[in-house]
Amino acid sequence: MNEDLAARTAPSNTDAHLLVFARVPALGRVKSRLAAGVGEPAALAIYRELLAITNAAIMDAGVPATVWLADTAGPKPTAAETREWAAHHARCQPEGDLGARMAAAFAAAFEAGAGCVAIIGTDCPGLRDTHLKQAFALLETNDLVLGPATDGGYYLLGLRQPRSELFQGKTWSTDSVLTDTLADAGRLGLRVAFLPTLRDVDDADDLAVWRAESVS
Repeated sequence: MNEDLAARTAPSNTDAHLLVFARVPALGRVKSRLAAGVGEPAALAIYRELLAITNAAIMDAGVPATVWLADTAGPKPTAAETREWAAHHARCQPEGDLGARMAAAFAAAFEAGAGCVAIIGTDCPGLRDTHLKQAFALLETNDLVLGPATDGGYYLLGLRQPRSELFQGKTWSTDSVLTDTLADAGRLGLRVAFLPTLRDVDDADDLAVWRAESVS
């Protein structure tokens, strides 16, 4: 995306807020499907690489962010657990399945005064600041923004108001998540906009494609 297009898609709202779902990087606790193919030490190194890519996109976008961490040792994240996210507010993920945790994070952001909120994970090496800027720009005229992932899920979901229904009744980490979310959006009468489709890195095959694309 060139500079002129990036400027046109930058969010004009000052009450935009980004949610980041991440895990504390620890050996044997991250990227289990990837670790099955490359080993746990390599999976941890790759996860740290993905965290750095994600954080760079957030910093370049200049959007306020809250990082919701899983696998923390206590009820509040420690300085060591938030080392990768020193520039952002960090909280511990609540109990419940992924949908319940995402719904809670959205509710907290809206209750704190955010006017539009988007959530991302940390598995998408193609994520850039332009995707985040475009997402918030699209939320000015749409109810729901989705960044489709090639595996049938999404790497970003953005909302203008809480919609807990979008996080209920899903079989998470399957190829039906995006389709089921769109079906919910249709039933709710939401106006939907899309970002470019990107690839998550979940297993060794995804890693191979990413590495091949990086040198092509």
